[in-house]
Amino acid sequence: MSGSKTAVLHRMVMDKHVCPYGLKSKYLLESQGYKVEDHWLTTREETDAFKAKHGVKTTPQTFIDGSRIGGNDDLRRYFGRKVKDADAVSYVPVIALFAMAALMAGAITWLSMGSLLSVMTIETFIAIAMCLLAVPKLQDVDAFATMFLGYDLLARRWLPYAYIYPFAEGLAGVLMLARALDWVSIPVALFIGSVGAVSVFYAVYVQKRDIKCACVGGSSRVPLGFVSLTENAMMVAMALWMAVGSPN
Repeated sequence: MSGSKTAVLHRMVMDKHVCPYGLKSKYLLESQGYKVEDHWLTTREETDAFKAKHGVKTTPQTFIDGSRIGGNDDLRRYFGRKVKDADAVSYVPVIALFAMAALMAGAITWLSMGSLLSVMTIETFIAIAMCLLAVPKLQDVDAFATMFLGYDLLARRWLPYAYIYPFAEGLAGVLMLARALDWVSIPVALFIGSVGAVSVFYAVYVQKRDIKCACVGGSSRVPLGFVSLTENAMMVAMALWMAVGSPN
């Protein structure tokens, strides 16, 4: 597109609030070669008056060639960009978590042994993944528990287990990472991993339910299934590996 093209953007820029979507719209327009006539809405009254005048409910609003394009999502569609569906399922949180766990495990092994791949790398990866998986659960334990109660067989029979689980997973992960108090970490990981695996298998493959997984917290859009089974299988595998005496 020619750089001579002009777009008119109206966005909120106040002392205590600068609309992030307005900044996104401005950047997108400029990246597409548009000169932006940037009009700031600096008060709530000014913003409300603008909305009433143009019959819109939100800002920012972009106009190109005299026609209103709309908000940031509408502008993205106008340029053929993908618009995120807030209700769509996504594996991105889990992929990011496991990728970071793998990188951290490789870094620790490199620092300790001078190599990237070894038995220690796998052990460290599982322990770090358990710790990282506990973090989003611990950020809002009640939200996690609410989602967890939807499919965990033990939590349905003894509700406090849903609130204990994030702490148990985090504790087991930290102890396994430190290779300390194996008599605590091994049975904890083996227990919660086994119960979790059975619960997920029953909900997904026996009942054939289509529900969200609480593995990365109560606001997760990750579908229950392979990911949660993997989480639980890793805990069980690590516990059994440590129980039989892994080489250090």
